[in-house]
Amino acid sequence: MARRSRGGGGDQRAEAFARLFEAVHEGVFIGTLAPEGDGATVAANPHLKLIFGYSSETPESDVAPFAADRFADPAARTSFIERLSTGGAVTDHLLRMRRLDGSAVWVEVTAHLDGRRVEALVRDVSERKKLDDRSKDLYQQLLQAEKMAALGQTISGVAHELNNPLATILSWSERLSERPLDAGARRGVEVILGEAERAARIVRNLLTFARKRQSTRAMIDLNAVVGETLALRAYDQRMNNITVITALASGLPPVFADAHQIQQILLNLIINAEQAMLAARGEGSLVIRTWHDGEQDVVALEVSDDGPGVPPEMTSKIFDPFFTTKEVGEGTGLGLTVAYAIAQEHGGRIRVESQQGRGASFVAELPVTGFETMSRTPRPSAVPAMEAVRGASILLVEDEKALAAAVSEALTDAGLKVDHAGDGEEALARVRQHTYDLVVCDLKMPRVDGMTLYRAIAAGAPALARRVIFVTGDVAGTDAERFLEDSGCRWLAKPFRLADLLRAVRETLA
Repeated sequence: MARRSRGGGGDQRAEAFARLFEAVHEGVFIGTLAPEGDGATVAANPHLKLIFGYSSETPESDVAPFAADRFADPAARTSFIERLSTGGAVTDHLLRMRRLDGSAVWVEVTAHLDGRRVEALVRDVSERKKLDDRSKDLYQQLLQAEKMAALGQTISGVAHELNNPLATILSWSERLSERPLDAGARRGVEVILGEAERAARIVRNLLTFARKRQSTRAMIDLNAVVGETLALRAYDQRMNNITVITALASGLPPVFADAHQIQQILLNLIINAEQAMLAARGEGSLVIRTWHDGEQDVVALEVSDDGPGVPPEMTSKIFDPFFTTKEVGEGTGLGLTVAYAIAQEHGGRIRVESQQGRGASFVAELPVTGFETMSRTPRPSAVPAMEAVRGASILLVEDEKALAAAVSEALTDAGLKVDHAGDGEEALARVRQHTYDLVVCDLKMPRVDGMTLYRAIAAGAPALARRVIFVTGDVAGTDAERFLEDSGCRWLAKPFRLADLLRAVRETLA
């Protein structure tokens, strides 16, 4: 009886193993491998047949997953067999194989060698490999975006240095072209004028090239972008003990945006959060939320972590180009700058909320109803004649003396009263002492710059703050763009034509 009981238990265990062998969702192979030849198959479960494209009716002995023609790279088979023979086992060994129909499949093999007998588990990781490849591709694109941002910052400074003298050359050549000249002198002035405009176009093209790639926008579902982006990071997060919690609002209105660029924002925020948590304690929790703010009519995306947080003294600098808390060589300090620039180009913004030691939250907001760019200030349909504004008093604030002289003469010739201030500090003193109808102001100046001057005017003379025209040779910087958009002021990029400045003056005074 006892022997019969043990025998019955053995049969039950064999039946259980057989059911498991049939039902397990990983390929199971038992057989032999040989450097030369295909080896032999003793057992192959249904999922192994499915992975390699065998029909379910194929006899197990005919299933040859490790045959030479199943390997996309013959050298990979040799390496696999050598590693298995040398170490007696392999774990999660990645191989690119071919199914019976010739299509590619990526598998991970965990195998054990016992004499000549091989027992192996085969896992199809094609989808994960595809996601990993996409993630690497996006990472490379992020690096490229950071390089472009760095180039944009460099060119921005160079452009400012070039645009000031170009503006002076262009303005004075315009002034000369309006005076009586002999044929030779007029021809020379026209050449100077043309070449100055040509140089200005080159600088503008460089700025356009450096600042951003071609944007392709459409109505997108932000939640769908979040889902796709999290899928790209899922494997790395699992390997690094990062727990992800999502709270995505249903019924989000669509936003008009470039899905690729919004994914760049999200990837930058996620990767930053992951790195902060891993550096602090080797694991962490990430919370991704979306919601619709009806009052502001924006869709918000929040990425929160439980890392060390952002020190208060760093929150004002965290979006600055090249600012980073990472070790040298571990980051460029441009990831958040790129994210910030993309959000601004979409008419949105990014802000950070943090308590040191209690994690950080980055919130990106995108408008639902669209936006107007800073350079598209609504203009009157009819441009008033110069006579309508003749006699108005203008304060010209410009630190480039030669340019200031040319602009002052042009404004004076147009019938306007002009005062000149060489910098923002002098301009502040003049505004306190005199009443002006309009201010034409350079944006970047020593001591007190245009932004500081504008805020002082807005505080002391709000009506005059609505009649400020900025001229600037530096419009690629994040601070300048944000300021010009927030202020709503008209602005002209240096070098500008005097006719364009006079038009802006007439419109603003009207």
